Amino acid sequence: MKILRHLFRAKSSGQPKPTFDAPLAPDVPFCAIGDIHGCLPALEDLLSKIEALHPVPPVICLGDYMDRGEQSAKTLAWLRELSREFGDRFVCLKGNHEQMCLDFLKNPEEGGAFWLRHGGLQTLASYGIGHRPGQTSHRVLRDKLAEAMGPDLLDWLTGLPLSWQSGNVVVVHAGMDPALPLAEQRPSVLMWGHPDFEKTPRRDGLWVVHGHTVVPEPQVVAGRIATDTGAYATGKLSAAHVSMDGVTFLANL
Repeated sequence: MKILRHLFRAKSSGQPKPTFDAPLAPDVPFCAIGDIHGCLPALEDLLSKIEALHPVPPVICLGDYMDRGEQSAKTLAWLRELSREFGDRFVCLKGNHEQMCLDFLKNPEEGGAFWLRHGGLQTLASYGIGHRPGQTSHRVLRDKLAEAMGPDLLDWLTGLPLSWQSGNVVVVHAGMDPALPLAEQRPSVLMWGHPDFEKTPRRDGLWVVHGHTVVPEPQVVAGRIATDTGAYATGKLSAAHVSMDGVTFLANL
């Protein structure tokens, strides 16, 4: 009870909240899709709703296409083909889960346990690779996964961009350091976030669309547009349609 009272007092302290009043001004309308995590049917349903928009906007996927969900292999293959077919009208960014997988493939003994605990087991299973702790070495798992993925997909994952920008709207996976311009952001911050991202609005007028942090509903708060509604757990995959007229949200459900 003391903890609850403390939290309540902290939220109700009466201190003024930082404000963000820059106008939303993308160069073109676009849709940003939150973390997919191997939920291919949800992605298919959501894209059908985006395709019904007129005109159909460019689509930016915010990363975390794999792990946790059951269809990582099919999701990755499908996204790769869409990005190749539609070019700059269908852009896939790199999330921390793609980077964790790449780290595992590069150094399985060092990065294996962490990745497996955070959804890697589901990705292995989607490629037909079973794993029993203590019975299969991480190096053997790495070799099987690299063979199953193939060099083409691995090159695509490695080369995924970390950000996309339209006007004063930046799209990243996790967040940005509010004190630094986009060009000076560390890759780790763009993929994993920054402790001040949700506390301090930017002062350079940039809006930031992001995933990574699960929210009950997609939301717009102080120049931040959050899209990750935890599809692998909730079944709800969300997207933000961003235009000069504002932000609207779409979902597969």
